[in-house]
Amino acid sequence: MTSTFSFRLFETDGTARLGELSTPHGVVRTPAFMPVGTQGAMKGVHWHELRDTGADIVLGNTYHLMLRPGAERVAALGGLHRFSGWRYPILTDSGGFQVMSLAPLREVDENGVIFRSHIDGATVQLTPERAVEIQDLLGSDISMQLDECVRLPAEPAQVERAMRLSLRWAERSKRAFEYAKPGRALFGIVQGGDVPALRAECARMMTAMEFQGYAVGGLAVGEPQEVMLAMIEETVPLLPADRPHYLMGVGTPDDILAAVARGIDMFDCVMPTRNGRHGLAFTRRGPVNLKNARHADDPRPLDEESRCAAANGPARAYLHHLVKANEMLGAMLLSIVNLHYYQDLMQGIREAIAGGRFVDFAAETREGWARGDIPPR
Repeated sequence: MTSTFSFRLFETDGTARLGELSTPHGVVRTPAFMPVGTQGAMKGVHWHELRDTGADIVLGNTYHLMLRPGAERVAALGGLHRFSGWRYPILTDSGGFQVMSLAPLREVDENGVIFRSHIDGATVQLTPERAVEIQDLLGSDISMQLDECVRLPAEPAQVERAMRLSLRWAERSKRAFEYAKPGRALFGIVQGGDVPALRAECARMMTAMEFQGYAVGGLAVGEPQEVMLAMIEETVPLLPADRPHYLMGVGTPDDILAAVARGIDMFDCVMPTRNGRHGLAFTRRGPVNLKNARHADDPRPLDEESRCAAANGPARAYLHHLVKANEMLGAMLLSIVNLHYYQDLMQGIREAIAGGRFVDFAAETREGWARGDIPPR
């Protein structure tokens, strides 16, 4: 554990990278998947269960935490680590995406964004400076600049306006971060939608600001995978190799494999827990929908080779019963199964890069998915 943030790159295998983040609350092995604890909690999963999956870091949501219970309250109670009981690294997003996607009414201008809370309708203002202040009050190890994210497809003029506004907000965020608690990191966010020239320009200008890390934002918002990958290819080569590269809001296991191959180090997504709550399990033979009637009499576990007790223990018939009965335990067990799967995937990726066999690992993993989940005879 260190009092300051740093990033070390250990190995490369093609464009795939093996590294390590050091933060005031511990080490994060990269490539890393960050489970999303939206409101300072992992839905249906205790922190010790999450830690047992192999997770080094979690993501907290600035928008939700600023509205409830409030950043100043969390700070008075010792910060998000002490408040929540998670003693390991935390990254907080800036709240910009949630403002755009959740706030029923919002107005964006040069100063920031004014919006109505989805909780009680109160009017709230979020500026780049306030976003940094909130994250400082929460005490996260990694903070994100405030940016404007537009859903795709969008008109190029709209994409460019949002990108240039995000660049100006990045400069203000960086100045505000000079007054934050020492030892933490601030990441800049590369925007530009699906316009390659805008992505490249934004990446160059962000790099010139010298953030501690760089995120590729504004993707996984409705565009096809090939567009997302093309934008990563346009962006990542222009980012400093000695800083972490974070793809925000992604994603599926296949998205992760494809993005790691293009130089991405960090990911976050709600898919493991959200899908678990809706009866879908991720396994090495592909996704398994426990709602399907064919599982009602199946005595097999989800995956007898998994190190997860919820995957290699209970019968599929039992998990199917829990899902169909809307039992809370079903959502909890499948969330744990999925979190284990994602962290096992990341560990497999890291070991493959260290051994110089990432391409083979990715192919073998995809072949396992393609074989599919074989029904019992």
